[in-house]
Amino acid sequence: MIDTVNWPERYHPRTSAIYALNDIDVKAPPEVVWKMLVDAERWSRYFPAEDQVRILSGEPELALGTRYSRVTVGYPMSLVVTECVPNRRLAWATTVDGDETGSSAYHGWVITPTQDGCHVLTEETQQGPFFVELIGSRHPGALYRYHQEWVECLARAAEAEAERR
Repeated sequence: MIDTVNWPERYHPRTSAIYALNDIDVKAPPEVVWKMLVDAERWSRYFPAEDQVRILSGEPELALGTRYSRVTVGYPMSLVVTECVPNRRLAWATTVDGDETGSSAYHGWVITPTQDGCHVLTEETQQGPFFVELIGSRHPGALYRYHQEWVECLARAAEAEAERR
């Protein structure tokens, strides 16, 4: 069975303006995928769009409570890791720096072991005027497309890493 994100009530898809689900089968062990996800400052090695990630709270990689920043599609954001189960689950809550509308997002990753490696699922919800206007109105489907590229790049990189082992 493939698990889904553990949603905090305020971020659940049924109450969110914007929602995307992307998933992919990866021919690499969960540990390989996990290492790539928690090594946030190096995401750009396999997904060039994420080249402005900085861990702010001192950890070398993402862990429960880690605070970090990133610039995504030109917008600076502040994030905190809210769920971290090694090799299985990673999630964070996001606010947009300088946004006074209270807009926020929640992004989760779920890694499920399979016979050939693992299944990677990522889901995100977005709420509030900032996201509704920027993503929902101006660029419908953009969140899905961005995450699809991310999971495909992650899968290719993880499979290449697994082959080197």
